Amino acid sequence: MTRQTLIKQTLKTLSKLPREKVQEVADFADFIFKKYDEEILQKGMEKLVSDSKTYEFLKEEEDLYTVSDLKEKY
Repeated sequence: MTRQTLIKQTLKTLSKLPREKVQEVADFADFIFKKYDEEILQKGMEKLVSDSKTYEFLKEEEDLYTVSDLKEKY
């Protein structure tokens, strides 16, 4: 089913509901939109961080300690 068809079908169904139920659907749609918006924002931030060269130096850092440096092993 296409997006437009789903929208038309939903509007048709909403027009048959009482006002209180339409308000519930509107609140739920707003909740879903905010959740979607946060996901997009989160993915954007993750991409910025992964593409960033800020922590590149950590990949090349030499090991300062080895297992032989331990006094006790658990």
